[in-house]
Amino acid sequence: MSGATLDFRSYPLDGPDLGTVVGHVEAGGLLVYPTETVYGLGGVVVDSVLGALVAAKKREADEPFLLLVPSRESVDHLAWTPAAMDLADVFWPGSVTIVLRDETGRFPPGVRSPGGAVAVRMSSHPLIVDLVNTLRAPLISTSVNTPGEPPALSVAEAVQAVESLGLSKGILILDGGRLDSSSSSTIIDCSGDHPVMLREGTVPLERVRCVLPDVEAGSDG
Repeated sequence: MSGATLDFRSYPLDGPDLGTVVGHVEAGGLLVYPTETVYGLGGVVVDSVLGALVAAKKREADEPFLLLVPSRESVDHLAWTPAAMDLADVFWPGSVTIVLRDETGRFPPGVRSPGGAVAVRMSSHPLIVDLVNTLRAPLISTSVNTPGEPPALSVAEAVQAVESLGLSKGILILDGGRLDSSSSSTIIDCSGDHPVMLREGTVPLERVRCVLPDVEAGSDG
């Protein structure tokens, strides 16, 4: 089914079997999928997937991709600070990405920053929830767009973007319909002594401060 588009607009009431998607991803295939914010692009954490995404998105080593995870417990080997646990308790599943130290070096460069941190999020989109739970593994995630352009909110925009990125061959696209206009996820760095907002997205700084009053606004927050 590589290079195909599957219609998941009626999921979970109706739609294709997830087995096709799981098989494609487990074989190292790239995937385009809807989330609660924008369309995502990714695959499992293997060198071939990381290499293709890094080349297509022109990412530097200090710009790692985030991971969509099945649960907090699935990444309990990361260094969960009290602030990070509070964020997950309130905002997960949802559109807050939390950056944590990967002290054991479990994840490779590309998702692990040069400083040893990994960004993780538990999605609230029912299709992604079922997918990562079936995979029992994280899914690399980056927005579907060419550098400098807004993220895709529809399959038509996603197809155009993956063609521009040179990734259309062998990719599987999950059509979740047109998404409501949205920012990307909010990113909070909890890998240091004090939490810092790296990117203000769908969850604004003021709302985060209701949970973490001392969170600092970074250069993009």
